[in-house]
Amino acid sequence: MSNIVAIVGRPNVGKSTLYNRLTETRKAIVDDFSGVTRDRHYGVAEWTDRTFTVIDTGGYVAHSEDVFEAAIREQVVIAIEEATVILFMVDVTTGVTDLDDEIAALLRRSKKPVFVVVNKVDNNMLQSDAAIFYSLGLGEIYNISSMTGSGTGELLDDMLKHFEDEPVEENALPKYAIVGRPNVGKSSIINALIGKERNIVTPIAGTTRDSIHIHYNQYGHDFMLIDTAGLRKKTKVKENIEFYSVMRTIKALEEADVVILMIDAVEGIESQDINIFHLAEKNKKGLMIVVNKWDLIEKNNKTVKVFEDQIRQKIAPFTDVPIVFTSVTEKQRVLKVIDVANKVYENRARKIPTSKLNDVMLPIIENYPPPSLKGKYVKIKFITQIHGVSPMFAFFCNLPQYVKEPYYRFIENKLRENFDFSGAPIQVWFRQK
Repeated sequence: MSNIVAIVGRPNVGKSTLYNRLTETRKAIVDDFSGVTRDRHYGVAEWTDRTFTVIDTGGYVAHSEDVFEAAIREQVVIAIEEATVILFMVDVTTGVTDLDDEIAALLRRSKKPVFVVVNKVDNNMLQSDAAIFYSLGLGEIYNISSMTGSGTGELLDDMLKHFEDEPVEENALPKYAIVGRPNVGKSSIINALIGKERNIVTPIAGTTRDSIHIHYNQYGHDFMLIDTAGLRKKTKVKENIEFYSVMRTIKALEEADVVILMIDAVEGIESQDINIFHLAEKNKKGLMIVVNKWDLIEKNNKTVKVFEDQIRQKIAPFTDVPIVFTSVTEKQRVLKVIDVANKVYENRARKIPTSKLNDVMLPIIENYPPPSLKGKYVKIKFITQIHGVSPMFAFFCNLPQYVKEPYYRFIENKLRENFDFSGAPIQVWFRQK
């Protein structure tokens, strides 16, 4: 299972700033006004060679009648329930508030590892002021400044001690996780594949209550299917049905070799689909997209190409991903999904002999070398594939620091043109020879 770190706290204590620092992004909007974070942000962070998922929740507000704040409150409760570790952020400049006390009571009932993170401790004079947060009764406090990053190293070191161990492989069977928003047909496609009503299927979003593992051994295929709809309990707030799904999906992504992202042909690919896609990409999983309910679309001879182009535009820059159009209810191209998933699994594990790699890529590099910088020229002499779960390549050269992002993209595109890595994320490094 993936380790999930949830950042919770009342509004405007710096949760999004810490999220941006841990994930090294600017994805979460940061403002001095409370209530800016309403959507949930989730990304991948790394510390001392351990990767984990970070959830940025909205500011917890007690018993508000505002529909957005009520939804945020429910989502914070879900995040606490699903997380491995909880970072409870407070603000040293305001001291302990009634809302901090209420959140602390909620966290004590959760029985989860909780780290009280006192933010905005920008100088030594504020260290003594932070001591008041021991009164929350949640143990040790960690003084940080999410703006500058001071104090976060010690926090992360202690946080890693509570992470679950990496899962031990039970067998060598490929694992394919079927993910997507509620009610796109994830359970239906599994039922169609195995030929029986293994999963409950209803028009109600959120029927699947937990991740389900199924051993598939038919038509010469042998692998594990993971249905990740992932609801564990009912909720009165409809918006949070998808949040449950996201939390369970994130955990299942860690197990999968190939992620099969299902989208609804009628609704198209939406922001949450794109978030899950890029999360799987960052975790170096094989990827394919299944467009379900294709029978409900009026079609002409250009419909497929137009739909594919729209999807690839939204998932850019990683666009070398197979797309399969299906109708599960009509049994259209259901088996093709498995054939393509197997191909993506092979592509992700593909190893290119060093001699062939150099024979193909060095002439391309000679014709299109990296642009000169400050009058200096990068000379690439040797290429090799590095051992890993996904394709990784090292290009040895004299001045790796002068190679810029556009050339990385160029090299990745040429690797894809000459070798079949469709659906597999590629990593490229330039290293000192």
